[in-house]
Amino acid sequence: MSGLADKVNVIDAVTDVQRSALRKYADFFVGRGGFGALLGYELRLMVAANRVGALGYLLRGRLYPGLCDAVGPGTQFGRNLTLRHPFKMRLGARVAIDDDCLLCARGAKSVGDFSIGDDSLVARATILITKDGVLSIGNDCSIGSQCYLGSSGGLELGDHVLIASQCYLGGGRYRTERNGTPIRHQPVYSRGPVRVGNDVWLGAGARVMDGVSIGDGAVIGAGSVVTKDVAPLAIMAGVPARQVDER
Repeated sequence: MSGLADKVNVIDAVTDVQRSALRKYADFFVGRGGFGALLGYELRLMVAANRVGALGYLLRGRLYPGLCDAVGPGTQFGRNLTLRHPFKMRLGARVAIDDDCLLCARGAKSVGDFSIGDDSLVARATILITKDGVLSIGNDCSIGSQCYLGSSGGLELGDHVLIASQCYLGGGRYRTERNGTPIRHQPVYSRGPVRVGNDVWLGAGARVMDGVSIGDGAVIGAGSVVTKDVAPLAIMAGVPARQVDER
């Protein structure tokens, strides 16, 4: 069953004439009121966000945990990260976030609805975004470069999940029934959360649509588009993906 997802109009959020530019910036990036929260956010980014080399890693490792609800020991933050509503995020121990990533918890309903488990890697230029629902990544996961993981309705990864570069998971869908109303102004809905089990491997460029569950130990071939649930240990390939073998 599909349900409507919360839809944030970014243009309205940044052009609202009823609020000051500073308030709009704080609401969009920081996510909680008070000049102290905004000042702490800005100072940390100013000092450490683009600092190169070992000094940059050291500074971000010391300063960025203060932006989040919880960060485990040994977690590393790359350069030029975009962090939106980081106070809702919980990161485990020894997590590695590479350069140029976007981590956005704006759509999270509660603190901790955006979480990354111990010993997980998020490679360069990847986007993790909670538009609605929970975004949860398990322990010992590896997410390749230039991936998009969006939780319109929820997205959960188990442990030991391997995701190659340029994969797409989740997202929502626009209604199209209203002729005469531009699609971008129609409601957004989701067919349900994406659930990926333990020890799953997604090949480069795979697409996993909303409402899909992938069983433990499954393999998704490069470039596949997964539109239906996948059985444990199944090997899938094609557009749309179909089972071609079993582990």
